[in-house]
Amino acid sequence: MNLSTLEFSILVPALLAGLLVTATHVPLGIQVLQRGIVFIDLAIAQIAGLGIMLADLFGWEPQGWAAQAVAMSAAVAGAIVLTWAEKHWPDVQEATIGVSFVLAASAALLLLAGNPHGGEHLKDLLVGQILWVSLSALVPVAIVYAVLLVLWFGFRERLGRAGFYVLFACAVTISVQLVGVYLVFAGLIIPALATRKFRTRRLFAAYATSAAGYVLGLVLSSLFDLPSGAVIVWSMAVVAISVYAVRQKVTGGEAVLAG
Repeated sequence: MNLSTLEFSILVPALLAGLLVTATHVPLGIQVLQRGIVFIDLAIAQIAGLGIMLADLFGWEPQGWAAQAVAMSAAVAGAIVLTWAEKHWPDVQEATIGVSFVLAASAALLLLAGNPHGGEHLKDLLVGQILWVSLSALVPVAIVYAVLLVLWFGFRERLGRAGFYVLFACAVTISVQLVGVYLVFAGLIIPALATRKFRTRRLFAAYATSAAGYVLGLVLSSLFDLPSGAVIVWSMAVVAISVYAVRQKVTGGEAVLAG
């Protein structure tokens, strides 16, 4: 372990990216858990990733507007299909989401079959490239996330089922390109799980859990030269378990958290 390995010029943009993802994922993750559609984020993220790979097949730059449009269109189309399925097949909703994920993942593998860099592309999709994020690239992300947050907190009741899915698809499409599918899932579900017993200050506690996971994960991955995405997922899980355990101890496992 060497403190000199902490490259702040790399870690600061990565942390900012994580905090931006946290800003949208925490409230959406709480809603996902309440709706009982936990695996929707995996399905939408995989569908968005499929769109990115399709754009790459046509030779478009991954960060270019054309690729972004394809990825967003794929994710929104997936969201519309899942909205229809929720309305018409509510009894098999989770199964439908799971099948959507498997189909998108299999299609991605087929697209990468003839690509000599297919393995690298697949890894980038799953674990992301958070350490290679630049500050300039975060500016448009911050703007889009700000719009999504205004829509969520200001017009959530008016969005309806379809509005929620579309907003969710937009957030996940951007996030999966920043941090990868694994961190998208972790950031949505782990903080929501850790704070599910909170009756007050849940949103704050969930935000703190996610942010602490990113900080701890980035520091540990830098100190021990380990893959950042995987370390952040584990760090977030450890923080979440600690938050849940402390909450249970303070309230005796039954009392409502006050304050």
